[in-house]
Amino acid sequence: QLQLVESGGGLVTPGGTMKLSCTGSGFTESAVAWFRQAPGQERRGIQCIEWRHNARYYTDSNRVRFTISRDNAINTVYLLMKNLEPEDTGIYYCARLAGGVCPMESAEWDYWGQGTQVTVSS
Repeated sequence: QLQLVESGGGLVTPGGTMKLSCTGSGFTESAVAWFRQAPGQERRGIQCIEWRHNARYYTDSNRVRFTISRDNAINTVYLLMKNLEPEDTGIYYCARLAGGVCPMESAEWDYWGQGTQVTVSS
C-alpha cells in the first residue's frame, strides 16, 4: 500500500519561510501536487510537478512566493513557501498520480497524504 507522508508544517510568523516535504513510495514516473485546505474552505490545488520536473500551476499557485521541486533519488517532493501571510494558513496535502504528467487540478488523484498543518500568525 503506497503511503504519502507530509512534514515540515507548524507555526510561523508572517513574512517567514517554511519548506514542506512529501515523501512516499511509488513516486517513479508519477506527478505529485500540493493542495491546501484553509479553515472553512474547500481544498484547492497549489502546484504540481511532473516526473521530469516540469511544473503546473493550479488555483492557489502563489507562483511568486511558492516553489515546488522534487528529488527523485529520495522520493521526495518539496514546497518552499516564502513571505508567508496569515491567509496561507491551512492544512497542506500532497497527492500523487501515476503517469508522470500533471493533470487538471480536479483529476482523480491516486493517493493522498494525511496533511500537515501550517499556521501563519504573530
